Amino acid sequence: MTVDNVWQIYRTQGYAGVLAADVHTAMGHFYVALLAWGKDDIEQALMSAHVADALEPENPIFRQAVTYLERVRAQGKGGVYVDGEAFAAFIRGGGNIGLYAAVSDALRLIYQDYETLSVLDIGVGDGLALLPALTRNITRLTLVEPSEAMLGRTTAALDDWRMPYRAYALPVQEFMQVSGDAHWSVIQATWSLQSLAPPERPTVFEWMRAHGDRVLIAEFDVPNFEDLYAPERVQYILSHYVDGLAEYPDDGRLVAQGFLMPVMFGYFDRSAARINYEEPIEAWVAALQSAGFARVETRSLFPYWWAEAVLIDAR
Repeated sequence: MTVDNVWQIYRTQGYAGVLAADVHTAMGHFYVALLAWGKDDIEQALMSAHVADALEPENPIFRQAVTYLERVRAQGKGGVYVDGEAFAAFIRGGGNIGLYAAVSDALRLIYQDYETLSVLDIGVGDGLALLPALTRNITRLTLVEPSEAMLGRTTAALDDWRMPYRAYALPVQEFMQVSGDAHWSVIQATWSLQSLAPPERPTVFEWMRAHGDRVLIAEFDVPNFEDLYAPERVQYILSHYVDGLAEYPDDGRLVAQGFLMPVMFGYFDRSAARINYEEPIEAWVAALQSAGFARVETRSLFPYWWAEAVLIDAR
């Protein structure tokens, strides 16, 4: 029985029908594990993942999933970013090294086109994209980041460099309320606006158009899937996470268990609030055009394991 068969049973007979189905393949059993996870049936999810791992022990996803589900059974679910050490190891290793180097290089080249400029970075985090890109022709730098801890790491580096800035530990919507009539040459956001649900973005994009000459957004060009458990969505996520795991072979399972598995299972969790809303790049472009940007261009940044990283340049 294929994943498509299990999917059809799920759509017509529900979760009970899936549990009664005669599943034989490793992928079929793991698909059942994901459906069980979505129902908060951790015991069934773990049992099905164990079967998948036994049938296909060479698949790293199945083995890591078993370890993760055993921990969840013992300790309960935790937030994706609870393990700061794991996230730090993830973001500063694997393909992220090339990814952030590419976006920093792209930003720096754009800054160098100006005689002088002002920059607003929305969701700057700990400055991984911004800091290597900075140029001395930036006369005004504004940082927005809701995490005080991450913002503090960025401002500490700027203090060491004696670069003037203003920093706001606020979500972008709150910053918009206190920014007044400020205007910037460049407003940028690197993988931070995906935390906004698509219906929330038009207001932010319209504000950016009114307060910036140019908007730069780095995002991933992910496919658009209609259903949480659509077989093509499951297959996309699992195949790409195999590649992602392969980039951290010597981390002692820190990244796999502390970040990648929580994120991967989060894609199939109906009980948890979403923390990001990725979309195809064409959807971002259309939303920016609807907000009034007359010229919206895109270019590839980096062939990341999850999806192609793209820079959107809107004016």
